[in-house]
Amino acid sequence: MNSHQPAAWIPRHNPWLVALTVTMATFMEVLDTSIANVALPHIAGSLSASVDESTWVLTSYLIANAVVLPLSAWISDRVGRKRFYMTCVLLFTLSSFCCGLCTSLPMLIFFRVLQGLGGGGLAPSEQAILADTFAPRLRGAGFALYGMAVVLAPAIGPTLGGFITDHYSWHWIFFINVPVGVLSLFLSSIMVEDPPHVLEAKERTQGKPIDFMGFGLIALGLGSLEVVLDKGQEDDWFSSPFIILFAVLAVIGLAYFVIWELYEEHPILELHLLKNPNFAVANSLMFALGVILFGTTVLIPEYLQTVMGYTAENAGMVLSPGGLTVMICMPLVGQLVSRVDARYLISFGFIILGLSLIHMGSIYPGIDFKTAMFYRIYQSCGLAFLFVPINTLSFVNIPPSQGNQVSAMINLFRNLGGSVGISMLSTVLARRSQVHQSYLSAHTGSPQFASALHSAKMMLYSAGNSLPDAAMQANGELYRTLKQQATALAYVDAVHFMTVFCVLALPLILLARRNRPGPMAMAH
Repeated sequence: MNSHQPAAWIPRHNPWLVALTVTMATFMEVLDTSIANVALPHIAGSLSASVDESTWVLTSYLIANAVVLPLSAWISDRVGRKRFYMTCVLLFTLSSFCCGLCTSLPMLIFFRVLQGLGGGGLAPSEQAILADTFAPRLRGAGFALYGMAVVLAPAIGPTLGGFITDHYSWHWIFFINVPVGVLSLFLSSIMVEDPPHVLEAKERTQGKPIDFMGFGLIALGLGSLEVVLDKGQEDDWFSSPFIILFAVLAVIGLAYFVIWELYEEHPILELHLLKNPNFAVANSLMFALGVILFGTTVLIPEYLQTVMGYTAENAGMVLSPGGLTVMICMPLVGQLVSRVDARYLISFGFIILGLSLIHMGSIYPGIDFKTAMFYRIYQSCGLAFLFVPINTLSFVNIPPSQGNQVSAMINLFRNLGGSVGISMLSTVLARRSQVHQSYLSAHTGSPQFASALHSAKMMLYSAGNSLPDAAMQANGELYRTLKQQATALAYVDAVHFMTVFCVLALPLILLARRNRPGPMAMAH
């Protein structure tokens, strides 16, 4: 088979039907990473566990997900991409059903690990399937459909999770995956097929030794890193021996993994692909996008619940118009990416996102629903111009045989960026809230504060409270106001932090080589 045959391969089914089939599983998996967040208090209460213990429901999933992501390409080459993909869908669906039946926290954590193992293999396989299914000139449009699921799912996750837990029970946040998974399996068995280069890769890898050392090192490194990121702020970072231990394991595991894979004859992860400037830049930009995407998705609903007193369902509703904005913009970006240099589209996306975050820096405790909604809409305009061009850039000048590796690495960097973004955001909010509270408390002796305290006390006294009770209630009310203002100022700091991170991502684009838009620009 000559080198041009893979590019000429045409799937038997309509590419858009294939895209809809695999995007269904993408949406289900990405949704599951955010939908469980709002249900944690309900899960903890139902299973007689503390809220801190229940967070392992999230952590266990993230660890398993992170470990499988980089292994997905290697497994796909060994067993075939379609078989691996359908196995992941099946495992995710069955473990989702088992999660819904759980009656204890250890049982739920066990099945969440299995769910994470199945979910971790979905995104890389789907992205590689799309890259092979669509002709180069349409590949951007295919990625746009996939990108809508990736960006939209975290936006509606809190809303859907809040609605289900408020009106039904937390078990249904897992049961809803079952019919989607069954339908996805049925359609995948018909629509998805392995192109010739995937079948060749399967034949080439038969009988080759398994890189057990690489497997162990990446499992140790990424698993430990996820524990550090997810539990760091909760355990006060490096003041905790537990966090120090896992941080050391993460550094040793990942450093040794990189060295080992560079010299291993049959590596699990083809790190030499990072020598391609565009691929290296694409991974760095996808990491930055992960930080900002997951960080901003958490920021607004958390602010509305913490400062404004919104329910999880109502806070999630603020994000919904942003999801609609992405759905409108993504097809346009999918068309533009075959006509405009990807670097320009990425630059435009980060600039719009940065400006929207600067605008959000004016957030205050009295904002209304409409204002918060438009904060997210402005951000979504920028996000829509990032996902598709970055994915397209990652496949430029990469041979078809490495498509699985490209998809595995780009998704790994996005997920790691998301974990880092949420972790840093939590730390900024906790630390800056303390700083602002200390600063505001230092001014409680001012004449203005004394006047406000006296007015509140007299108002409560005139309402029929005794003078001591009125004084105590007035102090309590002003303290709550002070704490609310300190928290609001911490969120402003978090917005500024995300803005700086967005600006710092822009120079990375200069390191990418110019690509010529058109069919050849996106060819493998």
